[in-house]
Amino acid sequence: MKILEVINVNKYIKDARLIHNVSFSLEAGKVLGLVGHNGAGKSTLIKTIMGVFEKTAGEIRISGYDQDDNLLSYKQCLSYIPEEPLLVTELTVMQHFQLYGMSYGLSKQELDERVERYVAGFELGDKLNDYPDALSKGMRQKVQTICALLPNTPLLIIDEPFMGLDIYAMDYLVTLIKEKVAGGTAVILSTHQLERVKDIADYYLMLQEGEVQEEGSIADFEVIQRRTNV
Repeated sequence: MKILEVINVNKYIKDARLIHNVSFSLEAGKVLGLVGHNGAGKSTLIKTIMGVFEKTAGEIRISGYDQDDNLLSYKQCLSYIPEEPLLVTELTVMQHFQLYGMSYGLSKQELDERVERYVAGFELGDKLNDYPDALSKGMRQKVQTICALLPNTPLLIIDEPFMGLDIYAMDYLVTLIKEKVAGGTAVILSTHQLERVKDIADYYLMLQEGEVQEEGSIADFEVIQRRTNV
């Protein structure tokens, strides 16, 4: 079953071409590594998929919902872990979790159970009543990560998945990603170095100057890398 369909998507700002004719799809329970150098277009593509940037042309669908026709239902089908945490200074850690729970229609029992588990796993049990300004960057990233993991959305997008996390949090996040995938979630992992997520990813898509340069199975990527290094 196709979760994400990106068809001939373009993004221009005035005469600047940011994304050009990008097409790919992602099935349930599969992980795509989105790779490319700085400025390759990874973040622009992610923001276009999320609807933060309005595409210039093309089609994007998640679980059959077209971005243009049913934006609210479309957005409820995805969750996102950004490279830099985006938290509200006026809300405590627990209030962030509650806000996400309400936004995605989680019951109180679902929310409480998931918060209890994730908070324990990320060692944030004593921070629930703290505000973001009182947290280290790593702790803020953990809060942001939990927020995105609370709903069971068809699509999970993670930008630089291990940025700001300690080694124990990294291992726990990998475990949770694998659980999501086993449950049918499709995942996009955007990273500068696909080697860091090669044990998680099934496929890769390499962008260069806003275009798809290469794509295929993760095994093919490893072969390409070895040939490049020869």
